[in-house]
Amino acid sequence: MSEQDIRAERLKKLNILKAAGMEAYPADSHRDTSNEGALAVFDDLEKSAKKIHLGGRVMSLRGQGGIMFADLFDGTGRMQLVLQKADIDEKMFDLFANAVDVGDFVEASGTMFKTKRGERSLKVEKWRMLAKSLLPMPAEHFGLKDEELVLRQRYLNILLDEEVRKMFVRRAKFWQSARDFYLSRGFLEVETPVLETTPGGADARPFKTHHNALDIDVYLRISCGELWQKELLIAGYPKVFEIGRIFRNEGQSREHLQDYTQLESYEAFADAESGMKFVQELYRYIAKETYGQYTFEIGEHTVDLAEDWPVIDFCTAIQKEFGIDAISCTEDEAIDAAKNAGVTFGESPNKARAIDHLWKKIRKGIAGPAFLRGVPVYLSPLAKQMAKNPEHADRVQIIIAGSEVGNGYSELNDPQDQRARFEEQQKLRDAGDDEAQRLDEEYIRAMEFGMPPAFGFGVSERLFSFLENRPAHEAQIFPLLRPKSE
Repeated sequence: MSEQDIRAERLKKLNILKAAGMEAYPADSHRDTSNEGALAVFDDLEKSAKKIHLGGRVMSLRGQGGIMFADLFDGTGRMQLVLQKADIDEKMFDLFANAVDVGDFVEASGTMFKTKRGERSLKVEKWRMLAKSLLPMPAEHFGLKDEELVLRQRYLNILLDEEVRKMFVRRAKFWQSARDFYLSRGFLEVETPVLETTPGGADARPFKTHHNALDIDVYLRISCGELWQKELLIAGYPKVFEIGRIFRNEGQSREHLQDYTQLESYEAFADAESGMKFVQELYRYIAKETYGQYTFEIGEHTVDLAEDWPVIDFCTAIQKEFGIDAISCTEDEAIDAAKNAGVTFGESPNKARAIDHLWKKIRKGIAGPAFLRGVPVYLSPLAKQMAKNPEHADRVQIIIAGSEVGNGYSELNDPQDQRARFEEQQKLRDAGDDEAQRLDEEYIRAMEFGMPPAFGFGVSERLFSFLENRPAHEAQIFPLLRPKSE
């Protein structure tokens, strides 16, 4: 039977309900007990014969003659409903048999008992419809198999796939554990603008839109308030963090999305060296609170967050693998090395992009967890220089399963140095690199009032998708999809 035919049959059943005087979509519910709660105190409820009211979605129907069975799911668990003509008004029994389908939300009142097979169940004395479903659900045993349909009809995917349901519970725990970690260490949670006149804080292509009320073009932020949060350090808050959505108008892959959740934090009077221990504790805390474990299978890698995290030097790794010095090499040497390594460039190759791509080829083979240090300053326009090696940024990246899964800096707080780096980035933009950062005069002015030394760190939901060993879009509840073509 086609979906249209099934819908037509259910509309007929809707009319049966109306003819019987039963509302198909009432505003209220008398549900006073969850399935989970009823099962938790089943023995007491059975002994006392206390009447309870359950509510949920019918997931299966079976039975014939004078008895019917239904599995009721309410988001906390399942309960078997048993309807017998001997226990319920015959008209209500027949109405249930003639008008209820799998997928309907119903309310059932009665007492708890065990069937002959020992199944803990509700003996139904009364019932009523809470929401009549008009479209059929896929059979639970088969579920949704089409990958695009799984994402497009995520509500059915979650309803029918218990592991997917549990994943999104873990996602909530993931971000809550991160929040708890920061709050327990004295950080202030803040909210910063999503719409910006100058996008900053990252090397990324922004989404652009128009603000009608102010009649100006604005951008969706590409970082989780990096420059705003550092202005809050200038304002006197010593520790701040934000968990929020960011937007990057770039390519999509197993690891990259255009809109996703990011955590960024800034701690005054700290640096990248001290921040490494902080980040290590953060990741271990999230893993333990969310999963109860430290070891994960991610792609082809086994990652144990509880083991020691080695430090990898960026320039040493580039020299060993490709035979060039990432600091002193010329732009042509860097580009040639990248081309020889099979790197595909955009329309405007430069030294920074070439060296960055070379490192990413090395990174793929590192299981981690590991810290990356010694990144050249030209790849880190917002990071402070290392005191003993000024051509290197005082930056730390977290490497897990061949990818960067976290990034931190000893933040640049010299306004003149910051201006010079912004101007260098602007030259790259003028040469065609639309991911290079823009000159932000307002931020530099704020820095000139004095900004304390600080450690800044950011980690996105990529970490969650890695721990789940799933592509990034599968680990989002409602990933962006093209509109369905007719």
